[in-house]
Amino acid sequence: MNLQSSVIEQLCRRQTSLAPYSTYAIGGEAGFLAEPETTEELITLYEAAFASGLPWYSFGMGSNLLFPDAPDPDLLFISLKRHCEIREQDGKWYVSAGTPMSLLSLIGLRGGDSRMELSFLLPGCLGAGIYMNAKYNQLQISELLDTVYYVDTSTEGLSVQSIHASACGFGYKQSIFQQKPWIIVGAKLNVDIAAEEQLLYASQLVHSWKTRGCHSSSLPQWFSYILGEVHALAGIGIPTPPAMLDIIKYRTSRHHFDAPSCGSVFKNNYDYGVAVGSLVEQLQLKGLSRGGAVISPYHGNMILNQNHASAADILYLMDVISEGIERKFGFLPEPEIVIV
Repeated sequence: MNLQSSVIEQLCRRQTSLAPYSTYAIGGEAGFLAEPETTEELITLYEAAFASGLPWYSFGMGSNLLFPDAPDPDLLFISLKRHCEIREQDGKWYVSAGTPMSLLSLIGLRGGDSRMELSFLLPGCLGAGIYMNAKYNQLQISELLDTVYYVDTSTEGLSVQSIHASACGFGYKQSIFQQKPWIIVGAKLNVDIAAEEQLLYASQLVHSWKTRGCHSSSLPQWFSYILGEVHALAGIGIPTPPAMLDIIKYRTSRHHFDAPSCGSVFKNNYDYGVAVGSLVEQLQLKGLSRGGAVISPYHGNMILNQNHASAADILYLMDVISEGIERKFGFLPEPEIVIV
C-alpha cells in the first residue's frame, strides 16, 4: 500500500507483533501499529487514516481481545495503553480512556474513598471498561461516571463530544458505545477529589505506569505491578482494606493471573440462572486442551494460553463450549471476548 500520509509514517511502527498488546499473548504481525499518548495525537491519527484510506482498529490493554493469527496487513492498530491521564476537572476526576481501571482503586485508597474499589484488579483500561460496563460482583463501572467524552468517527471534524452517564444506556455489560461509531477518549467521574495530595499521587501513578507498567500486557507482570503499588501504599501507612484483600484472595485462588488469558470468555445468561463456568464444569470440559490452549481447570469460563496457543486454538475451544451448552442446556452463550 502506498501511504500518502507522513503523519502515519511518523506515528506508526511497521510489522509489529500484536501478542505483547493482548493479555492473551496471541496475535500475528500488524502492518501498522501506533501508541498515541494524547487525545490530540489520537484524533490526528484518525484524520490521517481517513485521508489515506487506511482502515483502523482501536483498543486499550487488550484484556478482552483475541487478535488474529494473520492480521490484515493494511489495518492500522491503535493501542491506547499510553493514552493515560488523570487530572482535576470541576473538582472531580478526569480520566483518559487508556488509563488502567485498577489505578482508580489506588487513587481511592490514597484518599480514603471506597467507591472505586470495584475497579481493583480489573485488567483493562477505562475506555474498554465503559464500553462494556465492566463489573465486579454487583458493582458496575458506570456507577463511577458523570460524563463520558468521545469522538464520533462518522462525522467530519472528529471533535471531542460529551454525553452524560445517564444517557449511555448502561446495562449488564452493555452501553450505547456498542451501537455507535464512537471512540471513548475519557470520562469525568462522579467522585470528588479529596485533597491536593491525591492529585500529586495520581500524577505519580501515571508516570509510574508509563515508565514501568505499560510495556507489556502480560497478566502476571500487570498483577505484580498493581500489587507493588498496593504494597507501596501500605509502606506509608495506608492499609489495604478487607474488600480489596478479598478480591486478591478470590482472583489468586482461581489462578486468574497465572497464565495469559482474557478472563471470562462468555457472558453469563442471567435468564438461565447458572454461570457459564458451572455449565462448563457440568459438561466435564475443564482441562480440555487444543494446541497450546486449555479450558482452565480452575474456572470453566476461562480459556488459557498454556503454551504458545494460536487464535485458532482458542476459537476451537470456544466452539466446543458453545456447542456443548446449546446441546445440553438449550441456549447459545454470547461471547464476552471480542474477536478481532
